[in-house]
Amino acid sequence: MEERKTYIVANWKMNFTMDESSIFLHKLAQKITPAKNLEIILAPSIFTLQSLSLQVDYKQFRLAAQNFYHKDFGAYTGEVAVAQLKGIAEYGLVGHSERRHIFGETIEDTGHKVAAAIRSKVVPILCIGETMSERADGEESDVIYDQLIGGLSGITSHHIKDVIIAYEPVWAISTGGGGTVSAICSPDDLASTIKIIRSHIKHLYGAKVSQNIRVLFGGSVNVENIMSYLQVDGVDGALVGGASLNVESFSNIIKKTKEIRQAKR
Repeated sequence: MEERKTYIVANWKMNFTMDESSIFLHKLAQKITPAKNLEIILAPSIFTLQSLSLQVDYKQFRLAAQNFYHKDFGAYTGEVAVAQLKGIAEYGLVGHSERRHIFGETIEDTGHKVAAAIRSKVVPILCIGETMSERADGEESDVIYDQLIGGLSGITSHHIKDVIIAYEPVWAISTGGGGTVSAICSPDDLASTIKIIRSHIKHLYGAKVSQNIRVLFGGSVNVENIMSYLQVDGVDGALVGGASLNVESFSNIIKKTKEIRQAKR
């Protein structure tokens, strides 16, 4: 049986200038050695993607876009088409909670973006997750189901294998760089939700897809809690926000990920 791959995604959000991004990548590269079936993905701001694509060692890291538009070309001033990312970014975030709740990205938008990414052979990382009020009202499962249905509406069962799901409970996401969070998502909370996600996927695509689809966790992941989250059954990696902005903390997250992978063998 082939060993399952683990993914660690660094979402830098709107941080770092081009020079700062380059320096960060250089420092990180000195601390990281490649490991089999461990994919380390960096998602810098869109304007630094091209320069980092010329600097990055693809044996160590892969690149992701934080956002893109679903049209392949046209009169859409200020937008970047996913088709324009080919050869630069191998992955693309779709439906991050900040895109949904700050910029008004709809479930329909996420569906168009996932389909566009698949069309351009960029791997979509579909972010899903409920707010605190939705969770308090017992709507967690329904919200996740709606976000999955909408986000995956434009692809066939043949392409579902090319999608990564990232569960990011909005109530457990910090504002970055040491920001506060509404609450902590415990490993037990995560285990329960992972079962919900895979159950929905099973309903939509069958048991085999449910077992094989890659599901990451993004809820204020840091050096202290990464190992407990990665030990949850059905978790294939992490989407890291604030803790990915520090070379030491992020490199230690990768180190601990390697340790937990070794322990599972």
